Amino acid sequence: MSQAENATTEAQIDNLNQALDEGAYEDAREILNEQLPAVEVAHLLESSPPKERNILWDMIETDQGGEILQHLNEEISGDILSKMAPQEFVDATSGLDTDDTADLLQQLPDQVVQEVLRSLDDQNRKLLEAVLSYPEDTAGGLMNTDTITVRPDITLDVVLRYLRMHPEIPEMTDNFPVINREGKVLGLLAATKILVSDPNLMVSDIMDTEIHTLKGDTSDVDVAHLFERHNLVSVPVVDDNGVLLGRITIDDVVDVIIEDAEHSFMGRAGLDEDEDTFAPILKATRRRTLWLFINLITAFTASYVIGLFEGTLEKVVALAILMPIVASMGGIAGSQTLTLIIRGIALGHVTDKNSNWLLRRELVVALLNGLILSLIVAVIAAWWFNDPKMGIVIALAVVINLLFAALAGVSLPMILRKAKIDPAIAGSVVLTTVTDVVGYVAFLGLATIFYA
Repeated sequence: MSQAENATTEAQIDNLNQALDEGAYEDAREILNEQLPAVEVAHLLESSPPKERNILWDMIETDQGGEILQHLNEEISGDILSKMAPQEFVDATSGLDTDDTADLLQQLPDQVVQEVLRSLDDQNRKLLEAVLSYPEDTAGGLMNTDTITVRPDITLDVVLRYLRMHPEIPEMTDNFPVINREGKVLGLLAATKILVSDPNLMVSDIMDTEIHTLKGDTSDVDVAHLFERHNLVSVPVVDDNGVLLGRITIDDVVDVIIEDAEHSFMGRAGLDEDEDTFAPILKATRRRTLWLFINLITAFTASYVIGLFEGTLEKVVALAILMPIVASMGGIAGSQTLTLIIRGIALGHVTDKNSNWLLRRELVVALLNGLILSLIVAVIAAWWFNDPKMGIVIALAVVINLLFAALAGVSLPMILRKAKIDPAIAGSVVLTTVTDVVGYVAFLGLATIFYA
């Protein structure tokens, strides 16, 4: 969006807010439905508390609703969809692509989905059912069935005349799947080749046969990796027999990448990527309680470990002052390793084959960092408390904790992934417990030996 368009949009939003403040609801309705782009209306809804959000949504006309719904996060769109009648949903989504309609349908209860499907004509119902037969995080769930195909045994002139019969070409169309009579994909005909090639040439003469296709059950992560590695704009989706089902376009892949990034970011706090910023108090409280409770248990575990060394702490008060340093150093080092490994897993770089190499590398890095930092900490601690033994104790504890932090940072994501637990959500909680407990045991245990 250009600076001029941004300025226009900001002016329209200012006018909308002014109209709402003054009670000029007809003016506000006109701005919402006729002036603001759907994506900006969606952003406005996400930025409004529930009461104001409901007022704004009631002003939106039905034929504008579907376009706006597809830009909302799932929690807010799901809340709005739950209040819509089946026919109202059909009317609102009549102009959407099949994959966008399917994304919205997947947020509704099965009973409502069946009612919506029954209200559609046969063609649209079959297209939607094809997409809904796949989980939403697969290529089949992402695909759009709105695809123009061509046959290999026709000329480019026929293709051009065929394309002109369509009122418009589907968005993000950079090529056309070439299929045989059974619907199997034989190749791709680039749109640019149609424009610059001799119209008398056959499609089979210039189509690209070395192409990428995706099976319907391919995960959305693998889909994103394929697009990223090969700089693709669209890819055909096929069944096990190579028959064309639809296509995935780059705009769908961008959505996947953004959702995965939000999932990793929010997951570190134990929150869902579709968390509503303005969620009601009770709903927000209920969601956060679980992870706070888990954190409370891990905190009590660390406190219990400290309690085991109560006698040592009473004798050497300096230990209580220096103890947080050991745990903090391990926590930061472990988080660095954990973040690196989770990112590597997400990108498909980290596998069972190379995880041992990474583990050895991280242990060596931790040892080198531990030796450098422990020397600094030892000098400061010995000078601060005028006690060389204290310097030795904390130096050894730092090295030990950094090594365990590296071990946990590499192994935890691998273990959690095999247990089908999301490392982005559970990894940091478990890692904090490991580094705290190991740090306290190493520091206080060594102090018990040195000051026995």
